[in-house]
Amino acid sequence: MIGRKIKEIRKRKGLTLTQVAEKANISKSYLSNIERDVNHNPSIHIIKKLAMVLEVDVRDLLNLKKTKAVETQLDGEWIKFVNELKEAGAGKEQIQEYRTLIEFIKWKNEHLGEKN
Repeated sequence: MIGRKIKEIRKRKGLTLTQVAEKANISKSYLSNIERDVNHNPSIHIIKKLAMVLEVDVRDLLNLKKTKAVETQLDGEWIKFVNELKEAGAGKEQIQEYRTLIEFIKWKNEHLGEKN
């Protein structure tokens, strides 16, 4: 699914496989494999690179939708987790990186779970 989303955004922006691959510093064949869903499991690092080149949010590539209900549901465990990160010296920028990583893991579990 992520491959189709990348291809859709790339084409909508009028970019070629070669242009995106070069800007993301990945091989054209690797990008092609992602777009054709031959590679179902690109790393978060690659996804972040592609999102940057395509000028979209990582969540857009992962098809994660934000809703008010989800945004407002914070329980004690999450608050504790964020406070522990803060106490460990993580700044706001690093917390955003953790969020991206958590969203990627969630996406990966949902999509790889469908195939197993």
